[in-house]
Amino acid sequence: MAAAFAVLACSPAAQAANPLELNFGLFGPKYDGRVGECERALPTIASQFQEKEGKFWNSSLVITGFGRVRETAFRPWQSDNIPRRYCSGDVMLSDGKMRAVHFSIVEDGGFAGFGQGVDWCVAGLDRNWAYGPGCRAAKP
Repeated sequence: MAAAFAVLACSPAAQAANPLELNFGLFGPKYDGRVGECERALPTIASQFQEKEGKFWNSSLVITGFGRVRETAFRPWQSDNIPRRYCSGDVMLSDGKMRAVHFSIVEDGGFAGFGQGVDWCVAGLDRNWAYGPGCRAAKP
């Protein structure tokens, strides 16, 4: 115990940070809660779906239409969280099957935080289970 005390006593004293080392000008995000309506995300979902199916799954499936698109939740958690609008609907695919789609529109969720981002999942076609079974993680 005496050795530990000797090591601590001989160590140099801590010094405060100088003004150039201080963190200044760092402010948190300021969200306005301005998130687009559900219908504004549909063209993005259709184009990203076609790209994903063709590029990663070697599939020719495309979305040919949307139906029953509705909002399911808006900012379902605390107001300090990133604003999101959750929506659901149906998609008609080029194979003639109707499937459910669940998606969210995220404020400042676009590339590098610019613009609105869209996270989406088509039930039954989440082949790598990125959103879990039944697109569970794409819902509020």
